[in-house]
Amino acid sequence: MPKLPQSVLFCCDHNAVRSPMAEGIMKKLYGQGTYVQSVGVVNDLEIDGFAISVCQEIGVELSRHRSRSFEELEEMGETLSGFDLIVAMSPASQRAALELTRFFHLTVEYWPIMDPTGLGETRETKLNAYRQTRDQIYDKLKTRWGDT
Repeated sequence: MPKLPQSVLFCCDHNAVRSPMAEGIMKKLYGQGTYVQSVGVVNDLEIDGFAISVCQEIGVELSRHRSRSFEELEEMGETLSGFDLIVAMSPASQRAALELTRFFHLTVEYWPIMDPTGLGETRETKLNAYRQTRDQIYDKLKTRWGDT
């Protein structure tokens, strides 16, 4: 298994579902050994209630998460060049990450993670879609870094 990077930035479209899930799950799995943040291409949504619910099921707390964009991250004093790895979870976030880091020496990986928003008609079918996304992220993290 590859060694954990010192810092990882997860990104998706709105920083409301996939990237906050990945941030929270990675922190739970690997503790404080890696600095982990998440952003969206845009920040126009709050953290999704279904994402909060399905992550609580596995002991990951997301209710205090505040969505932010790439731009807001930089405004807060964090530069993208400070991350060892950027993991994009949507095509739009992959394009943004590659564009914003084209002059930096860092790795951008693309993980095609399902967007559960808009799936399902009932509360239970919606929750099941979010669980699938959560489990996809969990499995990808374990495959990538194991039980380090």
